Amino acid sequence: MRGSPGKICFLSYKKANVNPRSARPKNFTQMLNQLLEILTDSGLFYVDWKMIVMWVVVGVLFYLAVRHQFEPLLLIPIAFGALLANLPTFGVANKPAGDIASPDTGTMQYVFVAEQDSLSSPRLLKDQHDTLWRLFSDEKVKENSQEAKDAKFAEFEAKAKEYFAKVEKLTAPKAKEEGKADLSFKGQGMPQLLAIVRPEKKMEGERDWMNKSCKVQFKGRELDVSPNDKLVWLNSEGVVDKINFKEGEHVAKNQTIIELKSPHAGGLYHYISLGVLLEIFPPIIFLGVGALTDFGPLIANPKTLILGGAAQFGVLATLACAIGIGFSAPEAASIGIIGGADGPTSIFTSNKLAPHLMAPIAVAAYSYMALVPVIQPPLMRLFTTENERKIKMKSLRKVGKLEKLIFCVFVTIFVIMLVPDCSALIGMLMFGNFIKESGVCERLSKCAQNELINIVTIFLGSSVGLTMTADRFLNSKTLFILGLGVVAFMISTVAGILMAKFMNLFLKEKINPLIGSAGVSAVPMAARVSHVEGQKADPSNFLLMHAMGPNVAGVIGTAVVAGYFISTLKGM
Repeated sequence: MRGSPGKICFLSYKKANVNPRSARPKNFTQMLNQLLEILTDSGLFYVDWKMIVMWVVVGVLFYLAVRHQFEPLLLIPIAFGALLANLPTFGVANKPAGDIASPDTGTMQYVFVAEQDSLSSPRLLKDQHDTLWRLFSDEKVKENSQEAKDAKFAEFEAKAKEYFAKVEKLTAPKAKEEGKADLSFKGQGMPQLLAIVRPEKKMEGERDWMNKSCKVQFKGRELDVSPNDKLVWLNSEGVVDKINFKEGEHVAKNQTIIELKSPHAGGLYHYISLGVLLEIFPPIIFLGVGALTDFGPLIANPKTLILGGAAQFGVLATLACAIGIGFSAPEAASIGIIGGADGPTSIFTSNKLAPHLMAPIAVAAYSYMALVPVIQPPLMRLFTTENERKIKMKSLRKVGKLEKLIFCVFVTIFVIMLVPDCSALIGMLMFGNFIKESGVCERLSKCAQNELINIVTIFLGSSVGLTMTADRFLNSKTLFILGLGVVAFMISTVAGILMAKFMNLFLKEKINPLIGSAGVSAVPMAARVSHVEGQKADPSNFLLMHAMGPNVAGVIGTAVVAGYFISTLKGM
């Protein structure tokens, strides 16, 4: 019951009143009130079924990392970050108060706060729609006819009215005598809506219906809203210090529209995660990978470069599949890179082309890297015969220091001149390898191989995990990304194997097709899996160093493909 005299309300918190006829002492009622206040300030009321599902997912990741040792250096930081992301934390990832920027160039349509307003937000913020058309799963109309567009807009109008009513209900302040907000609302994680910006760019073609507007009620005002309107949400607690634009004024993208002040700093991982958003961590990881990598097998057997290139077929095939499903070209390219089994490159690419999908893409890429020993062996046995798996390859020649140093410099110049957008990744990869192979920078080499890459791996993995909130992860788009990621990885594996078999048609010294599967970039896990499968067929067969050739070639190949995608698609 709500508000009944002498009873504690568990849905809406009110101070309990003492019934004059009740024999309860006053201090007993005060104690109950204090206990209830402690409960309302705890995180218990934020728990929902999605959060519990994510705890199960975290448990599975912990199990795979600890029990089966599937890339524990990656999975454990990701899993623990995901656990923190699905708890009502404070001081972990919350943003500091500061400037609220305009999401687009256009007109300041509405402002819903005033200067000196004190703004608060739920302990667990959930992602909200940045544009009103996202109330639909797909903003396109199936038939490019006026009737279809009118029907789509009518559907939008109904959903918009319902949505604004919901936002108002979940964020409206309660009267003082009612105490704190309804506890059933706490788990919704709805922040306050600060403003609406109408972009000046008009939509065309099958999206031109998004230029129309309709009337909705919000906070006692009648609003004129359009599907293309951009919503500006509160992302941290604070006091409104200044409002720089009034309703009806023109505002440019990223201009500060509202200034917030607060004595509270941002959470720890708000700042650490900047290493991902500012593209600092992926190149540093490549520096460490370069310092750990021996390009000798690739130099000694250049033919394996073709196998690393063949593995990129998975990336291209998945790009086509994703576009066919309905993803945009930049989104599809970011998803396709998962097929390279290269976590840093996936993060680097998605951050430039599809930042809103970076969380599921990064999780998929790192998860499939960890699951190489599970996914690849069945495919390797399916697409090779026992006799092919028993093929022995001659020992590789010894590659000298000068060759390795020249290789680093040549690859750096050639690849960056060819695809400048992959400069950060290829440059740091070869820089790290040059430090190692020079033999005169032992301290720098050891630092890059150990302390530096280990520290960044902790921060990168946990930052990726913190993006795995339930509302981001448990949706149809994420499931599509995970499914497409598996397809990309499988096609890359099979393409490398089939390319090795094709090459054997023309080679006198045969290549064991198993090393073709190492063309994915999971260094050195994929090479170890090729070696293990070869030894199962013939215990005297040693393929590890041979498999390292296509393995490191895959690292270079995936970075080049990523750079090409960025250079051609970043403006779309």
